[in-house]
Amino acid sequence: MSDYHYNPNYIHHKNTLGGTTLRELVFGIEDGMVSTMGAITGIAAGTGNHSIVVLSGLVIIAVESISMGVGSYISNKSEAEMKKRMLHEEKEEIQDHPQEELDEMRRLFVQDGWTEELAQKMAKETGQNKDLMLREMAYRELHLIPGENDTVIKQGFVMWISYIFGGVIPLAPYIFLSIGTAVPVSIGITLAGLFILGVFTSRFSMRSWWKSGLEMLLLAGTAAAVGYAVGHLGEGLLTK
Repeated sequence: MSDYHYNPNYIHHKNTLGGTTLRELVFGIEDGMVSTMGAITGIAAGTGNHSIVVLSGLVIIAVESISMGVGSYISNKSEAEMKKRMLHEEKEEIQDHPQEELDEMRRLFVQDGWTEELAQKMAKETGQNKDLMLREMAYRELHLIPGENDTVIKQGFVMWISYIFGGVIPLAPYIFLSIGTAVPVSIGITLAGLFILGVFTSRFSMRSWWKSGLEMLLLAGTAAAVGYAVGHLGEGLLTK
């Protein structure tokens, strides 16, 4: 007797975040932390002025978050419109050249590993439903899944708000602490935040958590080093 019991609440490979939304979220937070930390670390090293660092950080976060959000909206909208055009053209081809599309559908089934006989039957049955035919051709020929993407407005908003969240992390110590104390604290919490972000992304991949976290940490360390070096270089040039 089998011990297996059906669980109606079980959902295989459940993912609470869409692929595009996750991409915008991670990219926004990562870029907000790295860009802001690199910039204000350089400004702090070059000027040593608390007010200038805080003001510069606020300006960077405000301008860059809007730029990133708008950029995400425009790029994803362009991509969505391109996919819409491709699907429209495929729909017209199915309507105007049904036999040619059936032959192509059969070839695609064969390429995917189905036998010629079964591919012929599958193509014939698929061709009896125009909507099904369009979905199959979109997936197998165009590598598209109709209706898969989130709205472009949502993608832009996620990018905007996540960049702000990421940018505030390295800036916060400068608001409450002196320059000398804020610099190492800002770098430290940003490195820790990026490591945690890397660990979070490992939930959606097959990579180990420590490798993902270390990758993010090394990226941030490079940004901090570059920012600090440029800041000192700028300080030397200004004092001449």
